[in-house]
Amino acid sequence: MWKGLNVGGNSGSAFPTIIMFALLFGLMYFMFIRPQAKRRKEAESMQKSLGAGDKVITIGGLYGTVVSTDDESVTLEIAPGVTARYARQAVGRVTEQVKAPTEHVVDNPVKEDK
Repeated sequence: MWKGLNVGGNSGSAFPTIIMFALLFGLMYFMFIRPQAKRRKEAESMQKSLGAGDKVITIGGLYGTVVSTDDESVTLEIAPGVTARYARQAVGRVTEQVKAPTEHVVDNPVKEDK
């Protein structure tokens, strides 16, 4: 009577399940992991490009002007004559970046005859 029905057995293959998990992992990668890695790279690039005179906001909401930098920290002037040292990672964003003065390059220098 029950010969035609496979009640307790596993008659299907595991291939569709593996495909479903692979698609789910791929979706999660493109929705969560990849954008987060991109934001992290942009933040690291911004923090490495900090220089004296840049106006920044820390992740805690403190506004300041960069006075000096080293490999691990940034010194901010938070009020006239008041400085504080922060880790580079504490800088959340740059509100105004001072452009470094560029040297004047002459395209066609004049050669003097001797």
